[in-house]
Amino acid sequence: MNKPLKVKCPQCNTEFSYYESEFRPFCTERCQQIDLGHWFQETYTVPEKGNVQEEVENENQQTEMDDEEHNESDYH
Repeated sequence: MNKPLKVKCPQCNTEFSYYESEFRPFCTERCQQIDLGHWFQETYTVPEKGNVQEEVENENQQTEMDDEEHNESDYH
């Protein structure tokens, strides 16, 4: 018999009993399907080895551009 193990769902942060869920590591089928949808839509990506720094820099540039656009819209 497994010991009770309470964990949080990576999708919704709901605490559930890990060994009692047939959808683990998710709490429900809904959370499992949402996560799968993110993979299908390529919202999640696995970085290529050696390009991690480049991806971080690109994300930082995008964030800066988004911030600039947001700030410009405050003045109009």
